[in-house]
Amino acid sequence: MAAASDRLKAWRRGPRLGTAYYNEYLPDPSRLEADLRLMTDAGITCIRVGESVWSTWEPRDGEFDLEWLTPVLDAAHEHGIDVILGTPTYAVPPWLARAHPELAVVRKDGSTVPWGGRQEVDYTSELFRGYAERVIRAVIGRHGRHPAVIGVQLDNEAGLHLMHNDHVVGHFRDWVADRYGDVDMLNRAWGLTYWSHRIAEWDELWSPSGNTTPAYDLAWRRFQAELTADFIGWQADLVRPLVAEDTFLTTCIAYQRPAMDDVAVAARLDIASGNAYHLAQDAIDLEREGAGGQWYADDVPQFVLMADRMRASRQGPFLVTETGAASIGPAWLTRPPYDGQLAQAAWLLAARGARLVSYWHWHTLHSGAEVHWGGILGHDLAPGRIHAEIAGIGRQFAAAAPWLTDAEPDADVGLVYAHDSEWMMTFEPPLARGTDADRGSYGRIVGAFGRAAVDAGLQVGIVNDRQLPGAGDLVRLYPVLVVPGLIAASDPTLDTLVEYARLGGRLVIGPRTGYGDDEGRMRPVRAPAIVGPAAGVGYREFAALAEPIEVERDGVVAGTAHGWVDGLEPDGADVVLGYRHPLFGRWAAVTRRGVGAGTITTVGTLLDRATLAAVITDAANRGSRARCARGDCAPGCLRHPRGAAGLGHRALPDGRSGSRVGGAQLVAANPHGADRGGRGIRPRRRRAPGGHGGRARTLGCAGLAGGALRHRGERSLLLNQ
Repeated sequence: MAAASDRLKAWRRGPRLGTAYYNEYLPDPSRLEADLRLMTDAGITCIRVGESVWSTWEPRDGEFDLEWLTPVLDAAHEHGIDVILGTPTYAVPPWLARAHPELAVVRKDGSTVPWGGRQEVDYTSELFRGYAERVIRAVIGRHGRHPAVIGVQLDNEAGLHLMHNDHVVGHFRDWVADRYGDVDMLNRAWGLTYWSHRIAEWDELWSPSGNTTPAYDLAWRRFQAELTADFIGWQADLVRPLVAEDTFLTTCIAYQRPAMDDVAVAARLDIASGNAYHLAQDAIDLEREGAGGQWYADDVPQFVLMADRMRASRQGPFLVTETGAASIGPAWLTRPPYDGQLAQAAWLLAARGARLVSYWHWHTLHSGAEVHWGGILGHDLAPGRIHAEIAGIGRQFAAAAPWLTDAEPDADVGLVYAHDSEWMMTFEPPLARGTDADRGSYGRIVGAFGRAAVDAGLQVGIVNDRQLPGAGDLVRLYPVLVVPGLIAASDPTLDTLVEYARLGGRLVIGPRTGYGDDEGRMRPVRAPAIVGPAAGVGYREFAALAEPIEVERDGVVAGTAHGWVDGLEPDGADVVLGYRHPLFGRWAAVTRRGVGAGTITTVGTLLDRATLAAVITDAANRGSRARCARGDCAPGCLRHPRGAAGLGHRALPDGRSGSRVGGAQLVAANPHGADRGGRGIRPRRRRAPGGHGGRARTLGCAGLAGGALRHRGERSLLLNQ
């Protein structure tokens, strides 16, 4: 039997290019050979097929058509193109929806999701799984061992709905009973004396549709995420015997899905995969601060953190199964990339550990809901500017492969992400957006601190709170650890953070961290629990800010605070920043205290971008590991068996775009000249927060200051396209 690690052999030799290829969508499917030749010309070596067309595989109940894909697989194999074959279970055929309307997802308000899009069915239903198993066995049984197939994608973008079907709610009651044992324990754990919510029998546990109890909601969200992980795991168990031992299993994760726990899902896979979409043009100027909260990134730090979160799913290399080519989304969102921006994005993803950058999709669709989602080829199916730029990336990737084999992204700063805290803040958000509660508060808080690290020129490594190792290992992995918004925190997690600081780590905690426990209750102690006494600070009062207020240092205005205030009261900590305000002026905004061999910096608010970057810079300068020889490539560094490599991409003075890999410059000619759309890639000078200098910084640098990818101890080789 082959070892599981053999399943990743296709991804060891640096990043590759891929695309979703739907020959069955084409007006003329006979152009298969022409398409594959164009892919080969562009350096595309992997395609993704078959995941969206259950009604093509099984046009009628029990009637299968399995041979239409055979020519695609055979031709791909002849052209040396690998294939990821998808199970088609996320897009159910109309005959199934019509025969079994009871499979429709029930929403919180009791309505059902109508058929006509995708992901409309309850995938926990045994009835549905019977149909799903049948089509999976048919498709994978027929094609799973084809020599072109190197991997199987299980379903697609699961977790879209929180399902309120009656049998799902019944399973939730059983799930709660299994975990708490008896109703008295549940009553105490969830604080159900409040508003007469105590229950005497398990069948008295009410429906989530009317719930107002935070602890109940946290349990409900955990349960829903488990359903998604179970569904993907069920498919993995089903598919594994149908394919070769060295065939990898993955799924395309949409990280914003409400019922998605990417760490739990990825644990059932061989490698994590997901979507990495971003707006193009001026949205990825490094100066920009986007609104966030969307399924796409609308500024550079969001895109960097999106990639880092994908890596964090398994703390290892990942596949980008979808990213934008000509444009993303509906017509009103169409923003074709400026010349060079596709290369910048591809190199950024590679810098963060992507072993596949796969474009969605090969050709722009002529019908259906996504006709303005621009592919590598436009509606005329002829190669143009986008194909030419991607071909340049393919040549760069191929030339860089020897430098990037087995390379791993480095990290100056660890950033803790926690699903439980995200779900708690979705239920009761601490921040507002306009006059309404912002259900994306957690993402805003974590994103602000992540953006600050990127602005500081540091490389971020995201780690889920459930992935935290022991304190000693944590110090070795991350000299600086940033923990914002961790409102749902267990005692052992908080103990680990304190011990991390005592052993020499530079700990930065943000607003709300340590305020609640892992049951979703507010702790009956002075906040922040456990960490506060070690940090020499605590607070009893907090406030949501209606307007920004000034912060000051030594009586001089240093920036602004917005969104939220934890009213920090120093008790042995030094005050770094305070507020200039008649009420909040009695409290500290930022404190710092030495703890053992390390420090704890406590940030009680959301600071403006430059000020928060300066706070993170200060913490990093006290604890960061040594940077690369030139000192300007840290945010794009990768660890490599031959040493350290930096990574970046930049515009050249003559209008070409260039990347450096280990000192070898890869030059991609811009066929449209220097003056067309150059704004997105022309260097703009700015001084990095904390005084890191004024080198040009654009998306390709993404904080990879200077846009160079260098490799220690290697001579520089010019690799022309």
